[in-house]
Amino acid sequence: MAIWKRQATLAQLNARGEGCLVGHLGIRFTAMYDDGLEATMPVDARTRQPFGLLHGGASAVLAETLGSMAGYLCTEEDQRLVGLEINANHLRAVRAGEVRGRCRPLHLGRAHQVWQIEIYDQQDRLCCSSRLTTAVRSGVDGG
Repeated sequence: MAIWKRQATLAQLNARGEGCLVGHLGIRFTAMYDDGLEATMPVDARTRQPFGLLHGGASAVLAETLGSMAGYLCTEEDQRLVGLEINANHLRAVRAGEVRGRCRPLHLGRAHQVWQIEIYDQQDRLCCSSRLTTAVRSGVDGG
């Protein structure tokens, strides 16, 4: 059973990333499942740190992008979503190519959501494990 309360296509999700950090880093939503989202991000000059490896902050941006968009899709009407906390454990270095993030809910409550985001390299090896906690707000107090 799908968790989504809002309807959106991958094209609509990707359009939301244009003109902001998401688009600048080349993050693209690639799959939507009943229980999660996937997106890719290139490992290139935009996302590498000075020593040639994927920047941990770029991994956190991918994770937060996935969790925030998934969280938004699990809200309805005038509800808004704000991030409360993100953590990321960087497990394997990536030097080139692209990474793929997969986001699934750990908790979908009335006031809070917790999302697990796993990021893989092109050989399907786990590179980063991240968790995002969000708050669901209603009406004018939403942000």
